[in-house]
Formats: sequence, C-alpha cells, structure tokens
Amino acid sequence: MSLKVGDTAPDFTLINTNGEKVSLKNFLNKQVVLLFFPFANSSVCHEEMCSMRDNLKIYENLNAQILGISVDSHYSLKLWGEKLNLNFPLLSDFNKDASSKYDSLNHLHSPGKYDYIGVSKRSAFVIGKDGKIKYVEICEHTGLQPNYEAIKKTLAE
Repeated sequence: MSLKVGDTAPDFTLINTNGEKVSLKNFLNKQVVLLFFPFANSSVCHEEMCSMRDNLKIYENLNAQILGISVDSHYSLKLWGEKLNLNFPLLSDFNKDASSKYDSLNHLHSPGKYDYIGVSKRSAFVIGKDGKIKYVEICEHTGLQPNYEAIKKTLAE
C-alpha cells in the first residue's frame, strides 16, 4: 500500500556519510524533506542536489531539514557530497529499507535512458513535526525532478 498525505511517516535508520547511524526520528523537531534519488554522480541527481544546496537557506527559513537518500554506499555518497559541497545530510539506503518503506524502490523497468531495477525512484516527501506525511511525489520517469515550488508551499503551510 502506498503512503499518502496524513499517514505516519515510517521511521528508518540509515548510514550517513561519516558512517554513523541516523534515524528519521532524530530530525522530527522540525519539518523534514526526504529526497530519494537513483544514483550519486548522475546528471539529474547532480542537478537536484545542487538545487537543494543552493536554496538551503529557503528551506531552513521554513524550518525544514533536507535529507538526501539513495542506495549508493555511504562511501560514494561522501565523495560525491564533498565534490558538490553539499550542505545537508546524505544517507545510504544500501539495504533498500527506507526506499521500500516509502514505495520508492524501482521494481519495474521504468521509462528513461536506463533501466535500473533496485534503485530508488526520484521521490519527495515532506514530513511535519508531528511525524505525519504532508506531501508525496514519486517520479516515475528518471529524468523528472520533484516540484520544488509545491514542496516549499507545503512547508510554508
């Protein structure tokens, strides 16, 4: 069953780029924007994460914490995050736990340049301080990006 607005956000524990365990519940003192993405070092993911980096102050002013999540290892995410000077946490979902809980794991051949099964779909979730999901967007095409304006609007409400 897919998650929808109003559902309680499933908790997860993933590994950050320093090799530390991080749980969603650690961030629920503010709103959280979960951004699942297919691969570090790919062009659309690069554009997406740099957009978040460049607009981080806007999200911080909306009392939001950005978390980038992919099935890449925390080692590759660390190198990629340093290369792009990303200023928010990247989390490794190498075992595909969070991607599965959020219905963001690609099980089928998807339209796009490549067919990768078992990677995260590009997805965005806004979670309120109360732990409830306020926004859901799962992109079925690998070249699409989330609607950043809709995310910011949801955070401002």
